[in-house]
This record gives sequence, C-alpha cells and structure tokens, in this order.
Amino acid sequence: MPQAREVGWNSHRDAVARLAASYDAIPPGQPVRLAKRTTNLFRQRTATTAPGLDVAGLDGVIEVLPDSADGPVAEVQGMCTYEALVDATLPYGLMPYVVPQLRTITLGGAVTGLGIESTSFRNGLPHESVLEMDVFTGSGEVVTTRPGDALFDAFPNSYGSLGYATRLRIRLERVPAYVALRHVRFDDASLLAKTIGEITATGEYDGQSVHGLDGVAFAPGELYLTLARWTDEGGETSDYAGERIYFRSIQERSTDLLTTYDYIWRWDTDWFWCSGAFGAQDPRIRRFWPRRWRRSDVYMRMLQLDRRFGIADRLDRRAGRPLRERVVQDIEVPVERLPEFLDWFDEEIGMRPVWLCPLVSTGSADGAQWSLYPLKPGDVYVNVGFWGTVHVGPDAVDAPRNRAIETKVHELGGHKSLYSEAFYDEATFASLYNTGRLDEVRERHDPDGRLTNLYDKAVKSR
Repeated sequence: MPQAREVGWNSHRDAVARLAASYDAIPPGQPVRLAKRTTNLFRQRTATTAPGLDVAGLDGVIEVLPDSADGPVAEVQGMCTYEALVDATLPYGLMPYVVPQLRTITLGGAVTGLGIESTSFRNGLPHESVLEMDVFTGSGEVVTTRPGDALFDAFPNSYGSLGYATRLRIRLERVPAYVALRHVRFDDASLLAKTIGEITATGEYDGQSVHGLDGVAFAPGELYLTLARWTDEGGETSDYAGERIYFRSIQERSTDLLTTYDYIWRWDTDWFWCSGAFGAQDPRIRRFWPRRWRRSDVYMRMLQLDRRFGIADRLDRRAGRPLRERVVQDIEVPVERLPEFLDWFDEEIGMRPVWLCPLVSTGSADGAQWSLYPLKPGDVYVNVGFWGTVHVGPDAVDAPRNRAIETKVHELGGHKSLYSEAFYDEATFASLYNTGRLDEVRERHDPDGRLTNLYDKAVKSR
C-alpha cells in the first residue's frame, strides 16, 4: 500500500490562515458556517445563503509520529476523512484507536458528533483518544484545548455549535496485517448481552483474545457477535469489496480472515446492508456496478437525489403503498437493557437487521461523564443502529416511530445520537444533552451567537 502524503505544518498554517481570513470577510454579527458540500448527517441542514468558512486545505494528515513521547500519535486536520487517515497510518503498522465505519466520516466530525466502531468496547469513542486539539470558535479565534478544559469536555456531541476542530493530536495503536473473525450465533438476546459483558470484562472469548467486537441481529432468534482478533498469521483472505457481501457472510460462515485494511472498511462497501435499496446487492446489477462506486458516499449522494425529487414517495403513491417514515437512528442502551429494547423494537418497529456495537466510555480527564453525552464511564452500553423506512400511512409526517424510539430509549436509561433527525421538545432536549453547560461554554467562546446552537441544529433543522 503506498504511503499517503503528509501535508506538513507549513501547509496547515496556511490553511488555518485562509479559514481565519474567510471569517474576517463576513460582516460582524452574521451567522457563520462551514463551506462544506459533503456530509454524513441524516438530518436536513437548514438552507442558508450565509457565506461559508473556507476549509480548503484542512483535509489532510499533518504528520504521523510512531515514536513520540506520548507513544504512537498523529497530527491530523479536522476535515481529514478516516479513509485518508488510515491510508497514512497503516503503512506504519498503526491505526486510530477507533475508526468509524464509513470512509468519508471526518476526524473532526467523529469527535464533535460521536463516532463508534468495534474497538469501542475497549477504546471508547474517538474523542477519548484525542490528546489535544485546536478549535476555531464562533468568535474567530483558534483555541488550543486539552482534556479537562471546559471547551474540550463540551466538544463531543456539540456538532459544530462550539466551533470546528482544525487540528487534532490523536493516539494510535499498533496493528498487524490481518484480522481473524469468528461469527458466534445466539438465539437468545439475554445470553448475547451476558456474553458482551464477559468479553468487555476479560478481553477474551473461549480462550482467545478479542480486539474488535460488534454484532448483527437478523431476527429475534438469530443474533450474532463477530469477534475480531488481530493477527500476523496470513492465509487466504476474503474480499467483500467485490461480488461478495460482508453482512451475508456473517450468516454463511463461522470464521473468516481479512486484511486489516479490508476489516476497517468491511461495512462501507455496502453501507452496512443499505446498498440493497439501490439494487447494488442484486448479482445482475452488482457485476456491472463499478467497484470504485461501491462506497457509502456514492449511496449517500443517491439518497440525497431521492430526497430532492421524492422518488421513493412517488413510487409508493403510484403503487398504492402507505406513506413511509424514515427511521435512521443510532441509540445506546445499557447492556443489561438490550434484550428489552430489542423485544420492544421487534414488536413496535419491525425493522431488521440491526447493528450491535458495544462500547465502554473511558470518561473525561477526571473520570467524569462527558458534558453533553452522559455515558457512565466504565459501564457497558450497546449501540443499536437501524437505518431504513417503515410504511406507516398518513401519520408518517408526524414521525410516530421515531418519537416512540426516543421515549423508549430514555426509559431504558439510554441515549440517542444526533446525527439523524430528533423530535424532542426543547426542555426535554436540554435535560438529556445538558445544554445549560453548553450555553456556558458558548458564552465564553461565541458570545455573539454566530454559530447555530445545538437544539436548532439537531431538532429545528427539520
């Protein structure tokens, strides 16, 4: 694999200077936003004619330091995608502590918006391996902040309402060339939840180390945990960026071997299983679908076209099908409440498969909960991801299924990510996401309110 180009410090400083100049060019008092055309968000962004901040040149890796005083680290620009970041670190035998599933998620986006992946059961969330970052605030300043600072601790789950990360210093971990997988089937969600607890406590299953842990619930009696083990032992590896489809392999085989690179991006090729909505899993279509287009960002662009022109809704009306409600969410519940949530979800929503990803937050610098997303450090949660549509009829416009999910997750002591649509009233939102603390930090770093606040971004933007 060729080593990705590192942009260097001079180029980084020039890019930050351009960003600052674009801010200064906007009249005082006007709102500011990023001039960014791509997104991995699943909620509509409020249409605006406000000029955007120039982030060109902030999408690279500044340098990789395999032997720094902090251990292996990378200095990374905020708009750098994980695809570019992994391309830069793997030649050193290193990877970020947590690499979210989709190639075009940016490091800054994952830190301000909460990323997750199979290493989260031992490494937490992406922001928990950040040693230092520079944040361009609503007042037009670049503030260097570290764990324990008010700005740093409130940044995760702030979604740009506190500013934008321009540089992040992150920890890396050493990885070998291959990943050996075991797909373990369960017919009982309670046993699966118990097994998750045991693996997170010991780091092992059946006498073998577990370095990555996630799973899929295909049906109420068909659930799997995929146990990943880093290994130098090579052999014949599977290719799920071609004709074969990764999520189906979980049901078809008990063991597997992937290169580390292919393991990292195993979910991206088919956007988990959502590529099926575009026909990309039909063998008659797939063989002619260019490999370079089997990517989550391609499907996202197709989804945006559907939203723009209402293609699916038109087809439903023509076929006489009930109106769809889009149910695209990731939630976390305590591991012991997972069976209860899955039972409820099967009965009330009826969408399968769903993704299962255990996580254990390492907490802030003093071991406390993070300001805006209060996971209890050391407790085991399971992220449940479900993405699709449900035919509900004329009530779909009121989002009854999404609202029911929000209520149930709260009842179970869980939390919901804000990358997708949210429907809370302002008081409930404030209590769940501690926006009082957010407002205190905003008052210091954005006293004129030039950045959109979190409630307006996450809820009012619909």
